[in-house]
Amino acid sequence: MEIIHAPREMTLWASRVKATGQTIALVPTMGAFHEGHLQLMRLAATRADRVVVSLFVNPIQFGPNEDFSRYPRDLERDASLAGAEGIDVLFAPAPQDMYPPGFRTKIVVGGLTDTFCGRSRPGHFDGVTTVVGKLFHMVKPELAIFGEKDFQQLAVIRKMVKDLSWDIELIGHPIVREADGLAMSSRNAYLSPAERQAALFLSKAISLGRQRARAGETDASLLIDEIRALLLSQEGVAIDYIAIVDGENLTEQNGITKDSMLLIAAIVGKTRLIDNGLLLTNNDEN
Repeated sequence: MEIIHAPREMTLWASRVKATGQTIALVPTMGAFHEGHLQLMRLAATRADRVVVSLFVNPIQFGPNEDFSRYPRDLERDASLAGAEGIDVLFAPAPQDMYPPGFRTKIVVGGLTDTFCGRSRPGHFDGVTTVVGKLFHMVKPELAIFGEKDFQQLAVIRKMVKDLSWDIELIGHPIVREADGLAMSSRNAYLSPAERQAALFLSKAISLGRQRARAGETDASLLIDEIRALLLSQEGVAIDYIAIVDGENLTEQNGITKDSMLLIAAIVGKTRLIDNGLLLTNNDEN
């Protein structure tokens, strides 16, 4: 596996690969790899000739009081894990190379970024779309793989790609969970043992929503009230939002349909976690 730091060198590598007729898959990450990341890499390897994993803790998607400075970073460990998966390139640029002095441009996707995580984290999605747009430009992928845990993020990136007419296929990978149901996240490392137990109530809330939907509950507001009560019953869990939306366009729903997605964001201790799940599904793992 090759480790590339300079954006220009990354683009030259991509151009050489494309000149041979080979395809490139990109897996954008912020590092601190876990099994969820590794599954994205494995999927990418089945869909393209060459795989690039980007590792960049993107400063412009963090708010002033968020965890940019303490976000876990271990390039040596991440490189070892990615190399064991047979990845072709680990692209790990420096912030000053991604955002040189005088950088003033950003990509803004209106509408989809105003609600849910966008409401709680102003400017977050502008930072996400800007860095993903730059990565697409540098790596030149035919396809990109994203985890579905960040469901709103994936919807925003799909909209960006569609609106800007980029010829890039986006593939969502189902949520990867721990054996006890907790959605894998690099931020899980922040949780104390007691907080980790409290965090399980997010996946329990997804399970409750599915059980009630399968049992015939069709009123979204009543279902949200039940889920809120469950989350609030656990000490140390503060709710950011609970929403039931159309999985295609993130429009909030009054009734439960086959496309209904349950979205949850909560703060456990000092750690903000997100989870989601399709309500009417026979699969309780994602």
